[in-house]
Amino acid sequence: MAEVPYRFERTAEARALHERYGALDPGDETEDEVAVAGRVMLNRPQGRLAFATLRDSSGQIQLFALDKVTEEFDAFSKLSQGDWVGARGPVVKTRKGELSVQVHHWVLLAEARRSFGDKWKGVTDTETRFRQREVDLWANERAGEILRLRSRVVASLRRRLEDDGFVEVETPILHVQVGGATARPFVTHHNALDADLFLRIAPELFLKRLVVGGFEKVFEIGRVFRNEGLSPRHNPEFTMLEAYQAYADYGDFMALVERLVSESAAEVRSTTSLTYQGRALDLSAPWRRATMAELVTEATGEEASVHTPVDRLRRRVAAAGVDPHPAWGAGKLLLELYEKTTETDLWGPVFVTDFPAEVSPLARRHRDDPDLVERFEAVVAGRELANAFSELVDPDDQRARFEVQAAARAAGDEEAMAVDEDYLRALELGLPPTAGLGIGVDRLVMLLADVANIREVIAFPTLRPER
Repeated sequence: MAEVPYRFERTAEARALHERYGALDPGDETEDEVAVAGRVMLNRPQGRLAFATLRDSSGQIQLFALDKVTEEFDAFSKLSQGDWVGARGPVVKTRKGELSVQVHHWVLLAEARRSFGDKWKGVTDTETRFRQREVDLWANERAGEILRLRSRVVASLRRRLEDDGFVEVETPILHVQVGGATARPFVTHHNALDADLFLRIAPELFLKRLVVGGFEKVFEIGRVFRNEGLSPRHNPEFTMLEAYQAYADYGDFMALVERLVSESAAEVRSTTSLTYQGRALDLSAPWRRATMAELVTEATGEEASVHTPVDRLRRRVAAAGVDPHPAWGAGKLLLELYEKTTETDLWGPVFVTDFPAEVSPLARRHRDDPDLVERFEAVVAGRELANAFSELVDPDDQRARFEVQAAARAAGDEEAMAVDEDYLRALELGLPPTAGLGIGVDRLVMLLADVANIREVIAFPTLRPER
């Protein structure tokens, strides 16, 4: 074979050929010459004939080679699974009804020196699938379908926000201090500044500073990083959509979440009535709204709220299998009780509203109960999909809550926040009434793709390093 070329002029893709020539009758031949390119996923030499399945990013087409018309036929018949080739020739339909490109000229574009797995079963070992995703994508068509669906979901979310007048921005990934959420961060070091920096756990505080600066509707879609364990629902780096809107509250953002999720489902799945892991799931609006206290009371059959005596909540949390910390107040205890007894059984979709102030350091206090905040989580199929609240706009209240967080951090809580003086200074310039929202993009894609493991929807999920 000649040296591998620097480029190949492709004139047609597999899907377009099927759309244009699919109506040909068996045995029909055309004079329409096309050039196709892709991987050989199967090669079946049969004497002086050879049939190869060529797959490109749009689908697959058969290559039909004949000893009498195909250049270097013997070399073509020896192509291996996974080899990249470019081929030119007329479009035909074989006597068995298979749409094909009759190969007159072809060129090897890249040799596959490693196996692509069983040609019938693909790659089934999960370790190989996620560690060598490039193999998985060719061997298992479903893997590529999921990542393409993910792309459409992100595009749908972005388009809808832009149509609503939101402006997309980018904020720092390297932070001087931890903020915007409660989570354990990754730490790195900047040599020139001789300073430790943190990979962001959320872009929230920077986005709200942009609202202070006059961006009344702003959003960001990007990676966030949390130094936590791996599970079917958790990857240390994942994608968040965060959006903030001036003059709005958490009620406005319930409507926004309903619309973003239901319309994205309708666009990428052509319906809002899905089946997730074998169970029906209807994402159409409106979604149920219920307070955390109401849902815990329903699930356990016993009243529970932030006003329930702490000793009683402590006993119930212990009975649910959690060893309560002595410093936990009624709000933290209620949250633990909710997470252990209620959340995973909420098929939803449901907005869990009115969280305890104790566990919500960035949310505005509830207008009817200062022990609560105006916060909701959207729970779908037993897991949190979105978190949002009416933002805390009072710099004095925010400082007091930061200081409580800082004290907890000093006492050993690695997930607690620090006092962010830059953000407090911005608040002192004036933050108007504002609603804020975070949607877990990976979890939304999991729902729409009907997969139970977050690794399926991330191109290269985090894995334990190979030894």
